[in-house]
Amino acid sequence: MINTIDLKRKSSNIHGVGRRKSSVARVWLQSTGKGTIEVNGKDYRDYFTSSEMHNAIEQPLKVCGTDRSVSIKVNVTGGGSFGQAHATKLAIARALLVMNETYRQALRNNGLLTVDSRVKERKKYGQKAARRKFQFVKR
Repeated sequence: MINTIDLKRKSSNIHGVGRRKSSVARVWLQSTGKGTIEVNGKDYRDYFTSSEMHNAIEQPLKVCGTDRSVSIKVNVTGGGSFGQAHATKLAIARALLVMNETYRQALRNNGLLTVDSRVKERKKYGQKAARRKFQFVKR
């Protein structure tokens, strides 16, 4: 039986998936690249507007020291821009881990492999919102 991780390492494109809230990011990482990051056909600085999101996407690359040596293509869907940026961050970290297993400790110490599973709680019937009740009327 062939291990799927070994197959991913041998191919030129390394794949990683990240999720945050309702966003899903699929990342393809090329180990022989120019250091570009492309999100849905655009440069990541054009796709994500704030510097906080730019830093989130660059963080796994800076921690591993692979800023200029890999090219990344990202396909991200669903949710808002913040959720998409953090889904992309997780996907890049997972792809880097497949590329080189020695990055695990550095990524783990910076909290880049931890999944943030918080999602919006659904509204309940008989209530105004998820937890907010209707105002009580005594008379």
